[in-house]
Amino acid sequence: MINIVLVEPEIPQNTGNIVRTCAATGCRLHLVKPLGFDVSEKAVKRAGLDYWHLCDITYYENLNEFMETNKGQPMLFSTTKGKKRYDCAQYPDGVFILFGKETKGLPEELLAQHYDDCIRLPMLKNLRSLNLSNAVAIIAYEALRHQNFIGLETEGNLHHIKL
Repeated sequence: MINIVLVEPEIPQNTGNIVRTCAATGCRLHLVKPLGFDVSEKAVKRAGLDYWHLCDITYYENLNEFMETNKGQPMLFSTTKGKKRYDCAQYPDGVFILFGKETKGLPEELLAQHYDDCIRLPMLKNLRSLNLSNAVAIIAYEALRHQNFIGLETEGNLHHIKL
């Protein structure tokens, strides 16, 4: 099981896309308030399409509540400030992967406390970051790859053409 954690997400369309990714992969989603939108907003529902009800979502009032509730669990912190590439990290079962808000990322105090567990996506120099929903998808699938995609359908079938 992979746990995706969004800390104070601001853009409803990103969260809706992440809901869809979590529903498709079986990842659990954790939303840490304050949220920059109401989860009943059309933009969130539209981006998540009909996947919203298929996603296991837990809400937290703030980052302190999340950290206290999940104390002792394996955690990784996605940030452009990390030195470890996301593909070099270990992704144990039950890992929580934290992502910060779109405009500021995760708080630097939190990153400093867990710097050895900070991971990053390689990018060209002087770019701010990737879109949040893209970053979540890339890292979630890497974590699932490390776990051999257990529980996921890994082969598709043509319906109308025989090979």
